[in-house]
This record gives sequence, structure tokens and C-alpha cells, in this order.
Amino acid sequence: MKLFWRDHFSIILIFTIQTVMIPFIYWLDGYENFAVHGYGFLLSSISLIGLLLYRLMRLDQYYRRLDTPIKQLNEGVEQPDTTAVGEALQHLLASYYQVYQSELIQYRQKLKNHLFFITQWVHQMKTPLAVIHLITQDMVHDENESIQEELERLQKGLEMVLYATRLESFEHDFHVESIPLHQLVTKVVSENKRLFIRSHIYPEINIEPSWHVYSDEKWLTFILSQLITNAVRYSTGKGEKVHICVKAKRGKLYLEVKDQGVGIPKKDQRRVFQPFFTGKHGRTHRESTGMGLFLVKQICEKLGHQVEMESEEGIGSVFLIIFQSYTYVRGS
Repeated sequence: MKLFWRDHFSIILIFTIQTVMIPFIYWLDGYENFAVHGYGFLLSSISLIGLLLYRLMRLDQYYRRLDTPIKQLNEGVEQPDTTAVGEALQHLLASYYQVYQSELIQYRQKLKNHLFFITQWVHQMKTPLAVIHLITQDMVHDENESIQEELERLQKGLEMVLYATRLESFEHDFHVESIPLHQLVTKVVSENKRLFIRSHIYPEINIEPSWHVYSDEKWLTFILSQLITNAVRYSTGKGEKVHICVKAKRGKLYLEVKDQGVGIPKKDQRRVFQPFFTGKHGRTHRESTGMGLFLVKQICEKLGHQVEMESEEGIGSVFLIIFQSYTYVRGS
């Protein structure tokens, strides 16, 4: 109730000054009956206390509401009284809210149109990329490999943009089902086989076919593709391996993607899931955008999964996707 007392401080101050000044003026005029002064002071004090108590009881909810932070946009401030000032305040707040809502709707529509345009543009770009891919099949091997590498970068970049825009409407774009992990990981590794071959890195999958997780296959495929791509790109030399395995412990299932790469410096580790953060080693790789791991983190949270990271510079990194819901289907 600090706000109430601050609001009425001026009234209390004026009353105090008045109760001192009036007896003083009478005393200067020679009137010295202090009993009457005391009685008048008592009546005035009772009147003031009564007024303050009345306003406190009447406006208690109003002042409490002013002290409480707004959690929703449609929360209004309760009208304090029936005075002209109170009604004017309520109308002013209502008009502010209407203007704000109108502008918010306009911004949301602009954002929706912008995301729709980007999505359509990405889909349109996929067609010429597919055509270029077919044309390059008959080219000389060395030239073809170089073009294919650039095509893959373009495709992955477009894919990242597409998933970033879809994230805004995630609730309408996912379907949870039982997914065989070994089958999914094998598919993602196969989709990135050119990257493995070009980098001379070997995938090692150690997952029993019986492990199934409950997730969305499309979004989980994107997550795995990002982690596997990063593991290959940041590996330090030829002949190394990217280990992908599954461990069940403490009622959870851990999907582990481990590389033997450059590792992540300790000062960068707490920021790897932040948007646009590339870090020390990311700045030396031109294809690093700082968005891949950010999207992985966001998607995992929306799917109800967790993602964790362990790394030591010069040794390598381990990324873990933690599933709360999983099954072990024998005979799969």
C-alpha cells in the first residue's frame, strides 16, 4: 500500500501544517485556551483518519492493481471511483489499448505476409537447384564435385531458412509418432554421405534397432542433420569418425553425436545455442551462420526434448538429445 500513502502524503502534510498554524495564529492574538485547541485538533484528526480509512477501503483493489505488473494485454485497470477524473482515466486506458491492438494486428499481418513470401521463395529456389544438380551429372568429375558442394550449401541454407520460418507456426506443423531411431539416423547419414566422403570422415552408428522415440520425424530429421553436419565440418583431420549412439539412463534416452574435432572453447560454450553466435572456430568456416544450434535448441524445447553439449578444445564435442518418451520394441 505504499502507493496509497504516497498519493495521500500531500493531504496529510497540509493537515499537519494547518493544525500547527491555526493555534499559533490564535496564540499570537492572545488566545491561550489550549484545551479548545486540543479538542479541535482531535476532531480534525478523527475526520482525517475517517477520510483516509474510507478511501483506503474503497480504493484498496485499485491501488493493489496498480502495484501488480500486467501479465496479459487485455488486462485493464479497474475504475477507482465515479468521479470525472476516474472515468476519464478509464476511457484513456481503453483508447490506448484499442490503438495498441490495432497496430499489433497490422504488424502481425505484415510478419505473416513476410514469412509466407520467404516460404514460397525457398520452395521456388529448390526447383532450379534440382535442375542444376541434374545438369552437372554429365560434367567432368572434379568440376562436378565442386559444383555439387556449392549446391549442397545452397540447399542446406534454404532448408535452414524454411525451418526458421516454420518455427513461427510450429503448433500447426508437427505430428508426434513412434520413430525408430536407428532407421532415422541411418537415413540422415545417407543424406549427408557426400559431405562425409568429401571430408574423409567416417560415420559410426551404434544404435539398436529396437529403440523408438516419440517425436516429429520431420523436425527430428532437421535436428540430427544439423548436429551431424557440424560434427563433420569441425572434425580436425582425415580418417576420423563421427560416433552416433544411444544410451538409456535415469528414465531417459540419450542420443549422442560425438566428433573428434576442434572442440569449443570454454568461454564460448555457454553461448553456442544463442542466435547468430559463431564463436572462435565458427568465424573460420564461411558456411557458419550461428543459427543451426539455435534452431536445434528451439525445436527441441517445442518437441519436449532437451539438448546438451559437452566439449573440450582440441579433443572434440558431444551433443546429446534427451528424450523423455521412448520405447524398446523387441524384434524391430
